Amino acid sequence: MRSLGERRITADTALRLARYFGNSPPLGSKIYIEATLESEKEKMLAGIPYNAADPLLMQERRRARELTHRLNVADYGNELVYRQILSALLPNAAADIWIEPPFFCDYGYNIYTGEKVFFNFNCVLLDVMPIRIGSNVLFGPNVQLYTAAHPIDALERRTGLEFAKPIVIGDDCWIGGGAIISPGVTIGDKCIVGAGAVVTKSIPSNTIVVGNPAKPIVR
Repeated sequence: MRSLGERRITADTALRLARYFGNSPPLGSKIYIEATLESEKEKMLAGIPYNAADPLLMQERRRARELTHRLNVADYGNELVYRQILSALLPNAAADIWIEPPFFCDYGYNIYTGEKVFFNFNCVLLDVMPIRIGSNVLFGPNVQLYTAAHPIDALERRTGLEFAKPIVIGDDCWIGGGAIISPGVTIGDKCIVGAGAVVTKSIPSNTIVVGNPAKPIVR
């Protein structure tokens, strides 16, 4: 095993360090981690700036587009084909996930779900980093989950680099139609997100939020 004193460390170690340090790393640590990661995919999964035009990432997104297209135009009555496509597109989702087409995602393999998860029509998941969803979770139509983000500084955006933050949704949640979940948000168990809400901050368990930006309401 290579030590942190060497120029290169393993990708797994770098990813763990990046997640541990988060947005407040010790001086120089995040720069060091970025320097040790060679592939743009490693950088993407570590939540540090990466080039989305990388050929491998473009190939993986193209594969996801092809699979979502097949899902969206498949014979609705042929559940065998439907399940085969879902298994290929979402290898880390539970086998009983149900999605009403059309459905869209960036990569597919960054979507993790528990059992009995339902997506209604026209949901969009930008799964640049992991989207982790518990069991017994319902998504209304047009729900959008965004892990992807861009630099605030305009000059930095011109470089084409982007980054992402993971999204976590607990068990027994109901995400209302048209809701938008922003990068880095965690939603606790048994939460309800009202239709059209824009969730920019994490929500504790057993909370109902509505509005833009989403705020808790008293039950």
